[in-house]
Amino acid sequence: MTELRINDAARFLGVSDDTIRRWVSEGKLTQHKDGSNRAVVEGRELVALAQSSSAALEDPTGVMSSARNRFAGLVTDVVIDGVMAQVGLQCGPFRVVSLMSAEACRQLQLEPGSLATASVKATMVSIDTAATG
Repeated sequence: MTELRINDAARFLGVSDDTIRRWVSEGKLTQHKDGSNRAVVEGRELVALAQSSSAALEDPTGVMSSARNRFAGLVTDVVIDGVMAQVGLQCGPFRVVSLMSAEACRQLQLEPGSLATASVKATMVSIDTAATG
């Protein structure tokens, strides 16, 4: 499951670190410690907050692209059925849905709460993620 440090969670929701900490204190988010004992929140919990947020998100992939219609966001849902997959992203105030092969979805390791960027060209939407190693 994707975990984000407090400062990254704040950046992707378009709020301050203090706002994230306040939401943790208020019970809106649950804070955990990662393997390095840093405060983190689960990506899945951020999905619900991001869906109501209107802040534009920066592209988390760092990929350079000629495509101009790119929307960074959090994966909200993944439905794999046979050879095809449907992946939803909440990109600030925008919801973007992509249909792709199940194989591509698995290779990108897409799951609710993970970070991704949708590139939109006409009726085709492709999704990029940062390389994992």
